Amino acid sequence: MSIPPPPGAPQPPEPQGPYGPYAPHPPYQAPPYQAWGQGYSPYARPAPVNGVAIAALVLGILCCIPVVGLVLGLIALRQINRKGERGRSMAITGSVLSSFGLVLWVVVIATGGVSGIWEGVKEGAREGSLTQGECFDSPSGMEGSSYDLDEVPCAGEHDGEVFAVVKLPGGSFPGDASVTRTAEDKCYTLQYAYAMDAWALPGDVDVYYIVPSAESWRLGDREITCSFGNTDANASLGGGSLRNDETTLDADQVAYLKAVDAQNTALDSAPEDTPDDDLAANKQWAARVSAALAKEAGMLSGHPWPADAKQPVAVVVKELEALQKPWSQAAGADDVDTFYTHYDEALRLEDPTKSVTARKALGLATNPPSYDDGGSGEAGGGGGGGSSRLDV
Repeated sequence: MSIPPPPGAPQPPEPQGPYGPYAPHPPYQAPPYQAWGQGYSPYARPAPVNGVAIAALVLGILCCIPVVGLVLGLIALRQINRKGERGRSMAITGSVLSSFGLVLWVVVIATGGVSGIWEGVKEGAREGSLTQGECFDSPSGMEGSSYDLDEVPCAGEHDGEVFAVVKLPGGSFPGDASVTRTAEDKCYTLQYAYAMDAWALPGDVDVYYIVPSAESWRLGDREITCSFGNTDANASLGGGSLRNDETTLDADQVAYLKAVDAQNTALDSAPEDTPDDDLAANKQWAARVSAALAKEAGMLSGHPWPADAKQPVAVVVKELEALQKPWSQAAGADDVDTFYTHYDEALRLEDPTKSVTARKALGLATNPPSYDDGGSGEAGGGGGGGSSRLDV
């Protein structure tokens, strides 16, 4: 409807023309202003950056998965064209870099470069291994698993000291139980080649071994590392090396300790089961000890000792000959009671003081170690707390 003019105001002339004075007016048309809508606002907001383009650029720079980076770059370009998003330059750059990376990977594979890289990884793992005579700290302790053994000077306190390294054959991983059995068999025997004088080992020192895990085996780890460590999990070894072998001892000391090693090795081969559970195995052990005592006596008798050591060593030889008899009788026992009778006789005849006199004359350690049942006067190492394994 029309609004009447105020009173007294001049009246506009009635429209003339084809509509007539009372014809309806033509429909109202709004002014040609543009309405707010997508892509237009009073404050110009930029289009969002395409996320796929960002991912393509990152993968292109890293060149770690070039195929994925190239595919993402092409997808990003298509989305940008369809949605009007930003990031075109990032998508193109990522695609180019990924294409270059893909070409590089093809060249590396064709020339055997991957094999070289893998060999480098395995060589790096091998370079981190320890060798005989080195000392180390294990932040995670001497039992369980460890991925970080730090070599440290033996002069200061340390967690372990390597006395032997055993090489395992190639092939597939033999399993945890197999490598553990090998470590127990080898390390206990090899300790005497490094620390020939068991009496010189502190009472809180025992044998530990570091074995490969299934993971380290795949990287080329084929070594069992035998080491000394403290029987107290919260304590370390004191300063100084435990090594006493031909590099630190004179010829007479070495000759005496090599003879003693025969007895030590035999005693360490004791079966896990008692005579009550496995008499046959214990009889075989007694036979090994008897043979080792005879061997030790022969080696001591055949060496030209210094004048002040001849008589003390001769006393030790007589004791060995006396000990051999009950051990031999135990090896031939018909029943458990007879075995124990001869075994107890062997223990009764032991007299470490006779070895002390000979050792004093030769300048060796004179403090007898504590040893478990089955030890002879010259045998025994440190605390005898039992070995432990450490996986790497």
